[in-house]
Amino acid sequence: MVTSDQALHIDTHQQPDPNTMLSRPRFTRHRTLTLLHCALLSACAAVGPSYQAPATEQLLTSSQWQAVQPHGGDTAALLTWWKRLQDSSLNALLQSAETNNPSLQKAAANITLARANVSTTRASYQPTLTGSASARRNNTPGSAQSTATGGLDASWELDLFGSVRRSAESADALLQARQADWHDARVSLAAEVATDYVTYRACQLTLLASQADARSSQTTADITRRSLQAGMTARADAALAVASAASASATAIAQQAECDVTVKALVALTGLAEPALRQQLDSQPAQLPTLTGFQINTLPVDLLSQRPDLVSTERALAAASAQIGVAEADRYPRLSLLGSLSATRTDGVNTTPWSFGPSLSLPLLNGGAKRAAVDSAQAAYDLALANYQQAVRTAVQEVEQSLVRQMSAVRRTADVQRSATGYRSYANAVEANWRAGGDSLLNLELARRNAIAAEQSLITVQRDQLLYGIALYKAVGGGWTVSTGDTP
Repeated sequence: MVTSDQALHIDTHQQPDPNTMLSRPRFTRHRTLTLLHCALLSACAAVGPSYQAPATEQLLTSSQWQAVQPHGGDTAALLTWWKRLQDSSLNALLQSAETNNPSLQKAAANITLARANVSTTRASYQPTLTGSASARRNNTPGSAQSTATGGLDASWELDLFGSVRRSAESADALLQARQADWHDARVSLAAEVATDYVTYRACQLTLLASQADARSSQTTADITRRSLQAGMTARADAALAVASAASASATAIAQQAECDVTVKALVALTGLAEPALRQQLDSQPAQLPTLTGFQINTLPVDLLSQRPDLVSTERALAAASAQIGVAEADRYPRLSLLGSLSATRTDGVNTTPWSFGPSLSLPLLNGGAKRAAVDSAQAAYDLALANYQQAVRTAVQEVEQSLVRQMSAVRRTADVQRSATGYRSYANAVEANWRAGGDSLLNLELARRNAIAAEQSLITVQRDQLLYGIALYKAVGGGWTVSTGDTP
């Protein structure tokens, strides 16, 4: 009795009877050739959908996106991003990160696994052949016997309905996805190292300003204390000066801690020992990298299709489509060619039995499990399609936001520069007037705080120009292209 999860198995290969072979040679050959002919004709078609990449042009060029346009934009400026920074320390850190970072190592290992999966899948196209051999000698009272045997077993499943071909398509697509993941890891790593490096340089500049303010505040407190002792300053002014000096000192200490935290992040990213990393950072003065000639108002939408994460998501979609064909092919019959040959020699007597013939497996009753497998594969494809569409929207959003933020930072820079210059000039004038006895300590502290805030705003907006440029670099895939073949 055949259960719902069993298949009818017809095995026509057996050791032929010599008499039967002599009487029916033409019928046997005709039957075998007919089966082979049918198999080869059936193998020309693979069940399941033929994959086509989804059309995303309408989504990418939708009127809801304003900054990204389907034409214009100087992409050459974007693709040479790191060269335009002209910072040897940053280049050295990027190189160290790429040669010694676990995220890239994991991505490379995933590529190796995917390649092995491709080789395993494609091996199903080929017939298998297994050999065996043994020898023994039996010694019983009154007799001794020597026996040697050798044999070959062969099998080959014909890909009637494209199950193996669809599996190979899926494996190839997943390999391409893992290669794109490796490029995405490189882009993300470079952007993260650059972000932390720029943040550290900005932190250094802020720290220098904070330390200068702490020294100035301490000098003011010392002058005020001496003036109080001479009876020329009110006790309230002396207390204000001491409090201001303590506050400035605490700010400088906190800023130093922020810089040290950023160094720890760079150590984790680059894999360098902290002393070596600090030596590399100290090889250049505390200043932000100079970015010249980098201003992009629009970007061609085609550039977004080069994002490695989008390539990976699209390739995962292709793999899911192929799996529908694999599940569908499992609902159809399977045909295999089986054969065996053995040779036995016993005390000089040779025997060589052999067998060859087709084996057909027909799925009859399975309780709807195979139909459910097709539905599951289709649902997995729909999920992958939704993921791809969401990834496209996210990519456009990231580019839009990076463009808006960078352009805003560029437009703010000139105003913030004038503000910092004006507040510093005013603070210097108030301090000179205070030293001459013509202004109050309260006015001096207010002028100093305004000057410090303006200087920090200038450092921040200069830092933001670089950080938003890095974000834009990452948002469009870092200049990577699909044709790049430098994966590990």
